[in-house]
This record gives sequence, C-alpha cells and structure tokens, in this order.
Amino acid sequence: MKVTTIGVIGCGNISSNYIRNARQYDNIKLAAFADIDLDRAKSKAEENGGDAISCTVDELLNNPEVSIILNLTIPKAHFSVAKAALLAGKSVYNEKPLTITKEEGMELLQLAGQRGLRVGGAPDTFLGAGIQTCRKVIEDGLIGFPVGATAFMMGHGHESWHPDPEFYYEVGGGPMFDMGPYYLTALITLLGPIEKVAGSTRISFPERTITSEKKFGKKVKVEVPTHVVGLLDFRNGAIGTIITSFDVWAHHMPCIEIYGSKGTLVVPDPNGFEGNVKLWTEASREWSDVPLLAARKFTGRSLGVADMAFAIANQSEHRANGKLTYHVLETMHAIHEASNHGKVVELSKVLTDKPQPLFSDSDLSG
Repeated sequence: MKVTTIGVIGCGNISSNYIRNARQYDNIKLAAFADIDLDRAKSKAEENGGDAISCTVDELLNNPEVSIILNLTIPKAHFSVAKAALLAGKSVYNEKPLTITKEEGMELLQLAGQRGLRVGGAPDTFLGAGIQTCRKVIEDGLIGFPVGATAFMMGHGHESWHPDPEFYYEVGGGPMFDMGPYYLTALITLLGPIEKVAGSTRISFPERTITSEKKFGKKVKVEVPTHVVGLLDFRNGAIGTIITSFDVWAHHMPCIEIYGSKGTLVVPDPNGFEGNVKLWTEASREWSDVPLLAARKFTGRSLGVADMAFAIANQSEHRANGKLTYHVLETMHAIHEASNHGKVVELSKVLTDKPQPLFSDSDLSG
C-alpha cells in the first residue's frame, strides 16, 4: 500500500486529535509540523513521535516528500495557507470552514483543478458509522421519502473553556461557521444538495468575558452573529430548519431529526463519528434503536485525510471534497445574506449530488 506523506500546518488544540487518530491508517504518515510558533510545532512533532520533524511553514511547503498539507490554522488563515500549498504543488485538506469568503473558496477549487490537485476539508464526521447508518436507513426507504429536517446546535459560547476563544467571535467565527459545517454536512449527506435558503441572525451580547483560566477576565468584542436561524430548501423537496447559537444556556432539542412520509429518524451528534440512531415508523408506532453498521476499525479525525489519500491513489473522488465543503460554505453565507437583505438566496450548482457512501471499511479503497 502506498503511504502518503502529510505535512501539518497549524499546531493548535485540534492537532492532537488528528495526531492520535492518524496512527490507525496505514496509508498516511504525519511527517512534518509547522506553526508560526516554532515551539508549538516542535511539541506536536514530539507528540506524534517517530521521525516527525518540526519546521517553518516555508520549509514544509518546499519539502518534496510531502504530498498533502493538513491545514489546521485558524479560519482567517485557511485560504492563504491552502493557496500556498496548491501553488507549491501539494493537495490540501482544510479544517472547517473551507475559507472565510465564497470567493476565496471558489479560487481554491479552480486553482486545484488547473493544477491537477485536490482540495478537501473537515468535517469528516459524516463518514463515521453514525451518519452513515442514518444514510442507509433513508436509502433503504425505512422512513419513506424525506419531508423535512431540523438541526440544533445551541450553547453559550467557548469563552468558559477554550484557552484562546477570541477567534470564535471574529469574522469567520460565530456558531454557524464554527459548528454549522458539522450539521450542514450531515444534512447534505442524508438529503442531498440545498437549493435555496432564508435566514435570520442577531448578536445578542456585543461583548463577552473570558472565564477560562488562561485569559480569565479578558473582554472580547463580538463581530459576528451569535444566534443564527436558517430555513433550507433541499433539491429533493425536503425542507429543513437549522439553529446554531452561542446565546442559549440550556435546551432539550435533538441534534438532528429527519422526517419522512413513513417515519422519523433521530440522527446522532454530527460532531462525533458514532452515537445512537433511533427510528419511529408508521408500521411499528414506537421508537427503536437502530444498530450501527458493522464495527468500523477506521474512525476519528484524520478519516477524511486518509480517504483523500486513498482516492488519489485510486484515481477516484474523495468524499470530504472541495465541492462539498464549498457548498457548505456557500450555504452558511447565504443564511447570513438572507437575514441581512431580507430575501431568499439561491445557491449555485457546484455540488451535484451527495458524497459517495462509506458503509464499511472496505469502501475506503475507492
């Protein structure tokens, strides 16, 4: 099996999750770590172990052994780092969101196409057994045809626990751009592309106070809406509602529910790879637990990167691909634009269908 060498740019909180999970894949190797803070890059290289090295960003981009850049920088750096990677002849996998603006996202897709390279991006949680089990339930017709969906991600922000929460309230942050990709990617995986959206947004608290230990007491100015409601019209006719909020103290709402002509499906937290799947059908008239697809060896963040490497080797389409991540980005912007201008916003046809399913580990070979 071909081993693809991965270079990591951005060695913050989430990088440890990728390091831990990348070890289960025989087809990828995290070999180099770069960050504007060289000490942080060195720490992550040591955490990864083996012969991983730490280096500057330029040194990593010029490393001929590296084929894919895993871009784990903060959102406002996603575009510049990804573009530099493509210009250096390397495919790139971005943390979410793909970029800050739609124009930047489209530029990456076009540049990658011109150079015969790949763009991919988080989240890859939709490839886990939880969402994939739900997809099979729908495709097997157990809830009939999809009528509608609801999705809720509501909490009270990251300032109480995250060591550096400021960027969550800057342009490119907010609850929709932070957590919306998980929920929208899951919905698109289950129901297909979105046709048009409406939305309403607000900034409930113009200033936040950090209460986590590192920066306790620091005031943060809020630049982005922190309570965001979207109405989604899917191309298959289903109608969805999504609420993402950093302004809610507590609630009893589900993560995601899908409503069909013959039943209802409860979808597990799309921020995870597994979780409980529940089904109610017209025939049964009661809730039942749906067993997850056969036990999966491959799970956890880095799954999308490994799938990209498999797809490149097999000349197939990777699942967490640029068209999908762009469609999610475009949808998030459209919800905000709809609120700002009081109109329904139609989306482009960049994404033509759901990503290919990943019902078993054997599908990873393309």
